[in-house]
Amino acid sequence: MLRLVMFDLDGVLVDACEWHRVALNEALKEVCGYEISLQDHYNTYNGIPTRVKLNKLSEQGVIDQADHEKIYSLKQAKTIDIINNSAHKGLEKIRLMEWLKDNSISIACVTNSIKETAYLMLEKTGITPYFDNIITNQDVASPKPSPEGYNKTLHHFNVIPEHAIIVEDSPKGLAAANATGCKVLQVKDATEVTISTLKEFIDENFDSHGR
Repeated sequence: MLRLVMFDLDGVLVDACEWHRVALNEALKEVCGYEISLQDHYNTYNGIPTRVKLNKLSEQGVIDQADHEKIYSLKQAKTIDIINNSAHKGLEKIRLMEWLKDNSISIACVTNSIKETAYLMLEKTGITPYFDNIITNQDVASPKPSPEGYNKTLHHFNVIPEHAIIVEDSPKGLAAANATGCKVLQVKDATEVTISTLKEFIDENFDSHGR
C-alpha cells in the first residue's frame, strides 16, 4: 500500500536549480573571479550542497579554502534574494498536495538545500502546510548522494520502502533515492511533477487499491 511520497525540492517542487547555479556563480565571480561552466554544473555540481561544491573547487585548485565562508555566505544571501524575487505560488503543486492528502498519503521533502532557503521556497510556493516532514542538508550527516535523508524519513513514518515513492531529478538525488529500495519517479524538471504524472506512476507500480 502506498503510504508515503517523498519529494526532492530543487528541480522537482520548484524550478530552483538555476537559482542556485546563478547565485553561486555570482558569489564566485565577486570573491575570486571564477565561474562554473554550464557543462560542469550539470556534469559535476548539480544537486550537491554548496559546501561540497566549494570543496571540489578547492581540490581542483580553482579557489582557496580560506575563501569558502565568504563565498558560502554571499551565495546564500544571493539565493534568498532570488527566491524572494522569483518564487511564486504554484497552483499545480498545491492541487497535487491536496490530492495526496485526500488519498491519505503522507508527504515529505528531502533536500540538499539548507533549512533557511528550503523553507523559504516552500513558503513562497504555498505548499509548506502540506508537508508532514521536511529534511534539509542540516538534518543529516551525509547529504545526497547518500540515502541518509530518505532513510531517516522512512524511519520517521515507520514506512517500508515498498510502501513509498521518491520523486527526483538530479543524478545525485537519483543515486540516493535508488539506494533506499523505494520506487523512484524520475522527472526532467518541476513541470513534470503533476497529479497526472504521479497517478500514472502509482497505477503502474501499485494495484488499484494502492497496494
